[in-house]
Amino acid sequence: MTKADIVEAVSSKCGFSKKESSDLVEGVFLLIKGCLESGEDLKISGFGKFEVKQKKPRRGRNPQTGETLEISARRVLSFKPSQILKSAVNG
Repeated sequence: MTKADIVEAVSSKCGFSKKESSDLVEGVFLLIKGCLESGEDLKISGFGKFEVKQKKPRRGRNPQTGETLEISARRVLSFKPSQILKSAVNG
């Protein structure tokens, strides 16, 4: 499913025009993006939780050369689905 598919679904189910649906979907994505960029967790009841985790620097290895190197610290995004979503997916 693409963003265009989501806009189409919102338009048909809610009776909004394509432009209104597009603005609405874009606004929701901007809110989610802003929340996660600032490091906040985002919990959507019945869907799941998006979490920004801090990874520490660590030693890694280039598999081709065997050379060890430093993997820098970074933030990673993780998603944990709710039990309701898990049940729906697993039928």
